[in-house]
Amino acid sequence: MISVIVPAHNEKANLMSLLPRLASLSKGYDVEVLVSLSSSTDDGSRLIPTPDHTRFIHCPKDGRAVQMNTAVGYAKGDILVFLHADVRPPRGFFRDIKSTLENGHQAGFFSYRFDKENFFLNLNASFTKKDGVFTGGGDQCLFIQRNVFDALNGFDEAQVLMEDFEFFHRMKSNKVPYTIVENDLTVSARKYNNNSYVRVNLTNLILVILFRFGVAPKTLLSLHKRYIR
Repeated sequence: MISVIVPAHNEKANLMSLLPRLASLSKGYDVEVLVSLSSSTDDGSRLIPTPDHTRFIHCPKDGRAVQMNTAVGYAKGDILVFLHADVRPPRGFFRDIKSTLENGHQAGFFSYRFDKENFFLNLNASFTKKDGVFTGGGDQCLFIQRNVFDALNGFDEAQVLMEDFEFFHRMKSNKVPYTIVENDLTVSARKYNNNSYVRVNLTNLILVILFRFGVAPKTLLSLHKRYIR
């Protein structure tokens, strides 16, 4: 079984389009979808009608790492997929996940494009097709064998920002074989719509550098909140 885990905080509108999309793509596959809502979600997400094999997990705490780990505790699958609520999977999504893990890899990510077209966003998206400094970000949709995820002890819940990069760092340190699937997800450009392109890219670069120098997660979160709306 494949368990798709969607951490969400006040994402009602996105969930209302994502969940039917997942239901459609999962036809012919053994898939469950677990939506892990933050404890402070208050936008009515809990009342969304859910497709078959979809359920909501009410997380006792906020924080994406906590939400994802909590959902893993309920997951039945031997394959885990971590998908953000504002990311849309492509056709062949589950086919690509299964074929990747059946061909010598224990984990993988997807390339992506943005839901808004311009030169700079297209440039950013092009970097997701190959390994690089930003590989492993949550928008790339990590999928991984359950036993490998468990062996790495899941996400670090103290990592209140960049939990995805921290987990990827441990994957690489433990030589987990992975690949990037070139079948583009569609990622929301809302962060760029609410901020300037330069501000987002510069902030992301600074955060990655500080993370690699071991700056405390709470400091990283404070900087992110200060510069990104």
